[in-house]
Formats: sequence, C-alpha cells, structure tokens
Amino acid sequence: MKNTMYIIIGTLLFALAVSQLGMPNSIAEGGIVGIALLIYYGLGISPSISTPIIFALLISIGIRYLPRHMVYKTVFNVILFSVFIRFFEGRFFAQPMEDTMLAAVFAGVITGVGFGFIYQAGSSVGGTSIIARVLNRQMGWDLTGTTLALDAAVVIAGIFIIGPVYTMYTLITLYIGKVVTDFVLGGFDSKKAINIVSTCSEEISMRITRDLASSATVFYGEGEYMREQRRVLYIVVHTHKLLQLKRVIKEVDPQAFIVVHNVKDVSGGFISGVPAE
Repeated sequence: MKNTMYIIIGTLLFALAVSQLGMPNSIAEGGIVGIALLIYYGLGISPSISTPIIFALLISIGIRYLPRHMVYKTVFNVILFSVFIRFFEGRFFAQPMEDTMLAAVFAGVITGVGFGFIYQAGSSVGGTSIIARVLNRQMGWDLTGTTLALDAAVVIAGIFIIGPVYTMYTLITLYIGKVVTDFVLGGFDSKKAINIVSTCSEEISMRITRDLASSATVFYGEGEYMREQRRVLYIVVHTHKLLQLKRVIKEVDPQAFIVVHNVKDVSGGFISGVPAE
C-alpha cells in the first residue's frame, strides 16, 4: 500500500511538471517520456497517447530480462502517467512562461521530487533501462553506461526538433531533477565519511569523542613509500559538523592526511552520539 501511494504521488508530480512546465515551454525529458515529448513537439501527438505505445514496444522486446515485480509496477506507472497527462494537458497554468529558465528550474525540482517517490517504490518511467538490460544480456554492455548513453541520445535528438537552446534548458531540468532526486532518496540530513591518517591519531580520536560527541573506527594501513604502519581513523558525521571536525584535526596535527567522501546512506551504529535509524 505504501509503495502504491509513493507511485501515485510521484507520478502525479512528474505529470504536473511535464504538462504544466515542460510541454508549454518546449522543454523535453530523458527516456520514453522524452521521446514522447519530442513526438509531441514534432507531430502534435499527446504524450498521453505515445508514452504507453512506446513503452509497450520496449516491454515486448525486453520483458524476459526484467524482474516481474518491476514490470508490474512500471506498467502501472506508465498507465497512471498517461491518465494524469490526459487530465492536466491544457488545463490550469499550462501557458508558456516569460522566463523559460524559471520553468526549467521548477520542472527539474518537481520532477526530482516525483522521481524520488517513484524510485522509493521500486518503479520507473524511464524505459531506456529496458533496452540497456537487453544489450547488457546479449552483448555484455555496461548497464549504467548504456542507460546514460540512450538517455543522452534522446536529449541530443531534441536539437533537431526543439532546437539547441531548448535542448540546453532540458539539460538544466535533467540536472536539477537528478540532484533533487538524490536529496529525496538520501535525505536532506546528509552525512560525510572521513578517513584520517596521522601520527597523532590517538589524540585526534579522543578530541572527536570529547568535542563532537562521536566516535571513530580504527584500522591499520601501511604507506607504500615509507613502509610504516599507521592507525587510520574512519568517521561518519553530519555534513554541518564537517568544518568543526576538520578544525579539530588541524589543531592536533596540521599535517594530517584527510579524505572526505560523500555518503549515500547510513544505518545502524551511532552517529554524532545519536543512534542511527
């Protein structure tokens, strides 16, 4: 039930972004929705009609390469998207905006939130991943790279239909959408993972415990050049505490070697003194 609600909310938001901001302002998309929009701009056929037709063609080719649960959810998603587009098309605020950049930005934001809900439910409206799976199984092509290349091909094709300027607006929408989707999936309370190599690691560890109410994991590494074994600290902190952590490290050892990584998800254990959920 929860996944169904996520799909409905996410698809509703995506359809709103496409019908109210994308279509009136000649902004395209990636995947099968992008193809449907290019058909709309070129031939005037509504995406509510072309999207399920394109999806049916793709699914007939790649159905044996897809998990059944994914097929069912995506079919539901595509049908729902078509219904929403049919309902919203030409209604409400579906008028060209004076500032196309504003339309591109907000289309990306709304699309990103919508995709976040859709991906949380384990569904998709992309379509190009189906072809990528076929090529992966038949020819050994990289799944992620092939999906990206197919989506890029759809966007590039837009140059010949909506022109280079609106294609660039489309790229802005896609980029913002990806960033917002990552926020929705990973949460706004982002975290960083830090590796610290220092001759003063014990003192740094004590300062982290005392000043940041956190803890570090210790493992041992050996430098290739000096052949010396040293303690390496590994710590995960909330992003807003990163500056404070680096200040503490530099106070103890200005020469400490620090590597900061982005963290997609953290669960279990303790982060900054609070049990992780």
